[in-house]
Amino acid sequence: MHELIHWLDLVGVAVFAASGALVASRKQLDAVGFVLVGTVTGVGGGTLRDLLLGRPVFWIVAPEYLFVCCAVAAAVFVAAPHVQRRYPVLLWADAAGLSLFAVTGTAVALASGAAWPVAVLMGVMTATFGGLLRDVVCNEIPLILRKEIYATAAALGAGVHAALDAAGAGTPLPGIAGFAACLTLRVLAIHFRLTLPAYRARPGRDYPLD
Repeated sequence: MHELIHWLDLVGVAVFAASGALVASRKQLDAVGFVLVGTVTGVGGGTLRDLLLGRPVFWIVAPEYLFVCCAVAAAVFVAAPHVQRRYPVLLWADAAGLSLFAVTGTAVALASGAAWPVAVLMGVMTATFGGLLRDVVCNEIPLILRKEIYATAAALGAGVHAALDAAGAGTPLPGIAGFAACLTLRVLAIHFRLTLPAYRARPGRDYPLD
């Protein structure tokens, strides 16, 4: 189980690092900027998860995660100029990373002995915090703060994983089902432009001073 989580985490880090590097390409950053944004995006969510769970931070224990981030960011730096429409690629890469991290974040929390509500929250944080850092660093409105169905998709994937794990489903069914649930909802939201209801302010009123 630990080995499976490790490899899924590596894939998730690589995909999220690619999404960070794609944002760097839209901002026309240099190679160092690509590596920085890609790395922050790739390891940001998992770092927060491990700190809150009191675990050793995963990329300090296993530096290959940093190598993956650097390699992926460098590859995107070379390839991005040849991709005419980078924003759709960014959305799909981000959706895949979101789904992977929702599952692995939940699995790590459960393996650490966290209760299922905490594990779901850790899954959502692992899936969204890297993208939040990416958008803040690149002066973008974070996806998690927009009307888009983003954190909701991560919560669904994490919840499905935790529920199946609590029901005694054997590996890898909870992870596969959680990944599929998160990715399906996120893809539907992107394709059909589904959004959550936004707050609508009412017209202002004049109130008497006395």
